[in-house]
Amino acid sequence: MHTLERQTVPKLNCKLQFAENNRIQSYGGKAGFAGFIWALGCCVATNAKNSGDFVLRPSLRMIQPSRGLERIACQFDGHHLPPIPKQSSNCASQFAQLDKCRQLNASVNQMEGCRTGMKQTCDLESNWTWLIDDICAGTWVNPLTGKTLSRTFDCQIVIEQSLAGREPKLVSGLGFESPYAVVSDQATHPAMGSQVARALSETGEVVEIVLDHPHADMASVRSLAAQLEPFPSVVAVGSGTINDLVKFTTLKLGRRYCVFATSGSMNGYVSSTASITLDSGLKVSLPAHTPAGFFVDLEVCAAAPSWLNAAGFGDSICRSVAQIDWWMSHRLLGTMYRHEPYLIEIPDEIRLMENAGGIAEGNIDAIGTLFRVLTLCGLGTTFTGVSNHGSMGEHQISHYVDCFAGDRHPGSVHGQQIGATTLTMARIQQHFLSRESPPEIGSTEVDLESMSQRMGEAAAIQCAEHCRRKAFDNATADRLNERLRLIWPELRAECLEFAVPVGQLQAFLEAAGGSTTAVALGIPVDFYREAVTHAHEMRDRFSFADIARGTGEITGLAAQET
Repeated sequence: MHTLERQTVPKLNCKLQFAENNRIQSYGGKAGFAGFIWALGCCVATNAKNSGDFVLRPSLRMIQPSRGLERIACQFDGHHLPPIPKQSSNCASQFAQLDKCRQLNASVNQMEGCRTGMKQTCDLESNWTWLIDDICAGTWVNPLTGKTLSRTFDCQIVIEQSLAGREPKLVSGLGFESPYAVVSDQATHPAMGSQVARALSETGEVVEIVLDHPHADMASVRSLAAQLEPFPSVVAVGSGTINDLVKFTTLKLGRRYCVFATSGSMNGYVSSTASITLDSGLKVSLPAHTPAGFFVDLEVCAAAPSWLNAAGFGDSICRSVAQIDWWMSHRLLGTMYRHEPYLIEIPDEIRLMENAGGIAEGNIDAIGTLFRVLTLCGLGTTFTGVSNHGSMGEHQISHYVDCFAGDRHPGSVHGQQIGATTLTMARIQQHFLSRESPPEIGSTEVDLESMSQRMGEAAAIQCAEHCRRKAFDNATADRLNERLRLIWPELRAECLEFAVPVGQLQAFLEAAGGSTTAVALGIPVDFYREAVTHAHEMRDRFSFADIARGTGEITGLAAQET
């Protein structure tokens, strides 16, 4: 049994100690991870009026088996820093009492039992939606609070080896009635769209809408909306583009939709946002709605081209770099941060990395685990309402490529790019986290003229507004640097706890069959370096790319990318 000791210490200081057997599981094979423990830390996010509020910080930390006990201590030094001007100061997010650490420790025990087959009910091959069902039903107990979710997630999620012949029952079970619109594209129609349409035609009228090389942009939304207007419910068959288009369009029409997956190429199936390119050319995450049903036939998805499932793997490995960016932003600027998305996802992420080679081989177990990670990441928006937990600096680089490559775009899909941009962001983070001294950040210059030359005027105006939301003048930069000097040793250690070494991430991605460089993706190197240099202009989310911009090092770091 895992042990957790709370030592009696003066006032607000605290120390947590974990036994060696707190290790969840090792990353095996050539990846070479020695092991992981789930390390809980405690830090005080604010000490206003001596409130005594604490924030729990669950993280992953690599240890060597010979190191024995891991001891993690965070001490509050009595300083209270005022919030950075022009920034959100929600430093009070995720407060909980220290005694709740025991509940989180027990939750990890339960997850580990599932991983090792100690619990028959958690055998993933017979129950791929374990944990997912509890979250959707609102019965999952949050170990940080001891409470169930405040709302249910209105989506029926079915992941099974085969769904052949069950399509009508799955769709009608959602309350959908004919006539059905079945939306697919030239690739997903033969993969599964025609099968779904045939099965549904036995119970009612079906109209097939097969899109020709669709793009998730506003022009396509308007066109699809006109086609879907007569239908009370819509069935999407496909992955990223099809799902985002139908998700956003049905929201505008006030219709419900469900989706049959055709590959594990991205993590947005059940998220409440959609990635849509605006008329200006800017790609953004827009509020959308979740599907009424999400159905995965693992045999169909395993038979998809291997590069598509490798793309989903690429979209999954960004967790560590996104978490580092988000946590750094939270600690420096007081932006909102939530632990729960990582709490539900990381144990399955470990299993996925161990089976990376199975993604390239189309192994059912590996593809099933991939869908669990993709789904749990999407469900993370249930807790956050935003996509930050899986979309930070690495996604901004990919979005820049999609928005401004033009004829230089090789046709690579989102997840393929995220795999490579994750490695880029990991290197940028490593550049700063390898230093004992904190970075020194200067004021922000928003150069609208330069942005217009690269982006076009309309997109540049929108991006400039995002930049100004996180910009620093001289006085604000001075205050930020003061805070960095004060908390850097602790912040650096915290971020390193979340980190997975770049070499390991690359080894996993290669094993899964993913592309690791711009050259491998077919993106011109000079343009990719431009994307790395300027991607921080795309959003108001603050990442280590903004740190690199503030120190003047971003251009040099981008020049190392190939």
